[in-house]
Amino acid sequence: MGIEIHCPKCKDETLLRREPVYEGFKKTGEQLFCAACGHQFDDESELVFAASAPRPVIFTDNDRPVTPAVFSAEDDLRNCRHCRHFVVNPFTQRCAMFEREVEATDCCDAFEKIPEDKTSGDKKDANPLAKLLG
Repeated sequence: MGIEIHCPKCKDETLLRREPVYEGFKKTGEQLFCAACGHQFDDESELVFAASAPRPVIFTDNDRPVTPAVFSAEDDLRNCRHCRHFVVNPFTQRCAMFEREVEATDCCDAFEKIPEDKTSGDKKDANPLAKLLG
C-alpha cells in the first residue's frame, strides 16, 4: 500500500517510492522519490501528503444479520462430556454404560448429568485427580 503525495515538480498527485540505502550489507537510510516523475526528495519534511477522502459508509448495524440461536443452553449440556458415564484417558474416550468408544460431543438417550457436590457446588466426578495431586 502506497502513500499518496503531491509532487512539487510534476504537480501531480502520485505515490511515494521509498528505496533503501546500503553501505555494504548494512541499511543506512532511505531515499524518497516521486513514483511518477522520479523527483528525489532530500528530507521527509519536504513531502506534501495528499488528504485521503473518507471511506463511504455502505452498511450500518441495522444491515447486519441477526445471529440465530440454534441450540439452547440445555442442549449443549446433554453431550457425553457432561455425562456421568463418560470416561476419558489419554488414548480413547469411552462410555462406561455401553462400553464403547464415544466422542465428547456425542449425545444419547441414556444421558445422566454429573452429580454436583452439595458442599462446594463443584462437579463431584469432574476431576478425581485434583484431590490427590492438589
